[in-house]
Amino acid sequence: MRSLALTDSAVGRRLCADCATGLNPCVSCTEVTFTGLRTDTGGFVCGICAHQLFDQCFRCERFTRHSRYVVGNHRACPTCTQELRSCPDCGTLLAGRRGCDRCADRHTLWNYTYRPDPIFHGTGPLFLGLELEVVVPEDCFDDAIATATDALGSLGYLKRDSSIRPMGFEIVCHPMTYQYALTGFPWQVLHQLARLGCETGAGVGLHVHASRAGFTGPAHIFRWMKLVYRNSDQVSRLARRTSRYAPFESDTRSRAKDLAKGARHAVGLPRYQAINPHPRDTLELRVFASTLDPGQVQAALAFTEASIAYTADLTVAQIRAGGWNWDRFTDWLTHRLEYAPLVAELAHLADQIDEQEGVLCAS
Repeated sequence: MRSLALTDSAVGRRLCADCATGLNPCVSCTEVTFTGLRTDTGGFVCGICAHQLFDQCFRCERFTRHSRYVVGNHRACPTCTQELRSCPDCGTLLAGRRGCDRCADRHTLWNYTYRPDPIFHGTGPLFLGLELEVVVPEDCFDDAIATATDALGSLGYLKRDSSIRPMGFEIVCHPMTYQYALTGFPWQVLHQLARLGCETGAGVGLHVHASRAGFTGPAHIFRWMKLVYRNSDQVSRLARRTSRYAPFESDTRSRAKDLAKGARHAVGLPRYQAINPHPRDTLELRVFASTLDPGQVQAALAFTEASIAYTADLTVAQIRAGGWNWDRFTDWLTHRLEYAPLVAELAHLADQIDEQEGVLCAS
């Protein structure tokens, strides 16, 4: 009986040589694809990779990894961007006779799908993207928008989010280093929003995106994910919540080694989990409860960077000796003054536990 050499396809089917003839390999995953989805580099991309890793250019309709935002919530490939003019004030790409939507109203509340070109603040390679959901009373909604946008300036923008009840918005910051955030973010705006009557809590979230380029490679991402998942109780205590929007999924933990290799491996997993592996260029840590306390926001940013820094050089020998244990991580923190907001928050939480235990003993 003659054996057949089989070729894997992008949709999980195996094809013989005759059936694979004439099909094209995906430029991303290299597996053969049945689709005719062309890329801006001349190849083809499978449907899975097109959805996860590419954008479709609104002009040439080809798929690209390197799109830019165009007014009207469009995306354009590098070739087509050369044929578009830019806003002279902010650089946003313009289409046709449309004016710049970014400059038209600096107090804009953008749709949830809005994704402008990132503006990087600080010197990488690790950049953090802060997302802070805020509940806003109806009678001060416009004032809250104006207050937040005026304070943020070019550092961020506001987006609608239907999950914020009864109403509110999400503060989204452009990528910034941890050190830049400590000195460059307008921390006073959190107090200003609180004075207007805005609220936060466990029902709304604080999310931190960490740039994949800030990791040394897939092995580093794997070590970081394992640290977070192996210490879910301690991380949840620091985050001040457990949430159905950020659960510690066992399936995700078991697939950490594959997920560390890129967003394509996240197909089939939900986005709503402790670490969202779906973004192409970042990993999203979703565990934190939202807050208008600057110290708690700084602690969330500090934990994200500190946990990434701690796992960067963690060796197999150190891991076997307990390197993934929470106590080892917190001991490491005490020698690094740059993470003072995190150390302070952990000390505050420890004091709360001691007080609660004292009350229980007294009763």
